[in-house]
Amino acid sequence: MGLVATTVPMNIVPQFGSLRTSIRVGNSSGLTFPLSLSQRRNKSFLCFAVDDDLKQKQPDLSIAATGLRSALEERPAEETQENFEQDGERSAIYDFLYPNKELLPDDKEMTIYDHLEELRQRIFISVLAVGGSILGCFAFSKELIMILEAPVKTQGVRFLQLAPGEFFFTTLKVSGYCGILVGSPIILYEIIAFILPGLTKSERRFLGPIVLGSSVLFYAGIVFSYLVLTPAALNFFVTYAEGAVESLWSIDQYFEFVLVLMFSTGISFQVPVIQFLLGQLGLVSGDQMLSIWRYVVVGAVVAAAVVTPSTDPLTQVLLAAPLLGLYLGGAWMVKLTGR
Repeated sequence: MGLVATTVPMNIVPQFGSLRTSIRVGNSSGLTFPLSLSQRRNKSFLCFAVDDDLKQKQPDLSIAATGLRSALEERPAEETQENFEQDGERSAIYDFLYPNKELLPDDKEMTIYDHLEELRQRIFISVLAVGGSILGCFAFSKELIMILEAPVKTQGVRFLQLAPGEFFFTTLKVSGYCGILVGSPIILYEIIAFILPGLTKSERRFLGPIVLGSSVLFYAGIVFSYLVLTPAALNFFVTYAEGAVESLWSIDQYFEFVLVLMFSTGISFQVPVIQFLLGQLGLVSGDQMLSIWRYVVVGAVVAAAVVTPSTDPLTQVLLAAPLLGLYLGGAWMVKLTGR
């Protein structure tokens, strides 16, 4: 007879519990297939087509096999279990993707078309929110430009328009950056609302801290850049050129420098969020993160040199110091949470 195999969860067919150690197939002489430790531990085993001899010795098996096909169709995710786990223990990535939690009360099945339709609507809302924010920021673009010019206004720097329409396109650029910044909470909300129904209770538990922490750190990085990094970098350039040349800066290049520095600093402040995710997945522990602090110091300096658009050492040190502090804080957070 042909041999057909499939992975069967024991909680679907309780009568298979007597076969936890091995399954015998074939003729009366028999052929035994022992079950591995991971199959017994995860309550699933490899089910083969059986002959009459096995049915006679296991009468309950034939009764239980009646609903096996429909039960397997209701639990298709179990079929891929052996692809994600190894004997002796389940991998951390498998536990993250398939946390084996009960369905939430408000869960419902949706077709691919329904998912695509919902995705289209949420993208439309996000684009509409960002577009409205950009238009609103453009209406107050001159006020925004005055705010961003404040770090060097007291240092005698003059801004020039070196090409026709340069100031107009600069206002568009400033409005675009500020519009994305203002509309980002709505974008984040739409992303969460789209993926939230597909998450289990355990995943939803740490989704909130991740989203909140990421948002706070991003805006904190922007504020830190505006109040500390940008004035320090610009003061270095003005002081260095003092007495040799007059500071007449292009308005477009100035805002390119300031906006890139602010957004790159906000992104750099996401280090603790990445550490928290790695800790939740069980890929890295807090002790392991703390043990490589010497390499982190070098990495923070290199990252600061890459992220900052300026080449002065003061700006790099001012950015490397908080990056190192954020890394150490994230490592202790992972350690205190027991990861």
